[in-house]
Amino acid sequence: MKTPTQEAPATEHGLDSPGSSVTGITAPRRWRQPLAIVAIVGLTVVLGIVFGSRFGKDPRLVESPLIGKPLPHAELPYLEQDGTLRLSDLRGEVVVLNFWASWCVGCRLEHDDLLIASAKYRDQGVHFIGVNYQDERADAIAFLDELGRGYPSVIDVESRLGVELGVYGIPETFFVDRDGILRAKISGESHVGALSAILDDILAGHTPRSIDTGKL
Repeated sequence: MKTPTQEAPATEHGLDSPGSSVTGITAPRRWRQPLAIVAIVGLTVVLGIVFGSRFGKDPRLVESPLIGKPLPHAELPYLEQDGTLRLSDLRGEVVVLNFWASWCVGCRLEHDDLLIASAKYRDQGVHFIGVNYQDERADAIAFLDELGRGYPSVIDVESRLGVELGVYGIPETFFVDRDGILRAKISGESHVGALSAILDDILAGHTPRSIDTGKL
């Protein structure tokens, strides 16, 4: 006959307890949940640092690589008249370059606002230039026949200027100060408020912020 002191269940010595291991490799079950929480918290902190570095920036905004740098030299043929426009000839004036095409819905929607802004700032030495982009000349002229004219347009032959400026999707509008430095852009459909905000900053000698209207 065995007495109670002769044999005891293994669990009494902890050898059969859940999560235990005589080799020391397996963590006790009571530690598994806290370890998982620590891992999740750590991942959250890392993600917070990554995304926090972009706080306050519109993730849709595709910035031009030339913002803050001189406008590239370019000579562009006029859309509706003979001759070419050299962008360097506009040095000393504030220049607004609007990339557009007849097939672009946003370009159609923004056109009246561009005409209004052009008229509003003309006496302050601001020159609006339309840059016809990846379009058929006849279609572009028909677009202007329908919607009206307020400033000259040129043709971006083989999209060369667009490539240099990092055009992502039209309409896009670029702003150049009197020193020929590219200062800001509007990505998407522009409107009088956005155009005025940037131009007022440039004319006052302030650094404007680029704007994404979210209507590419």
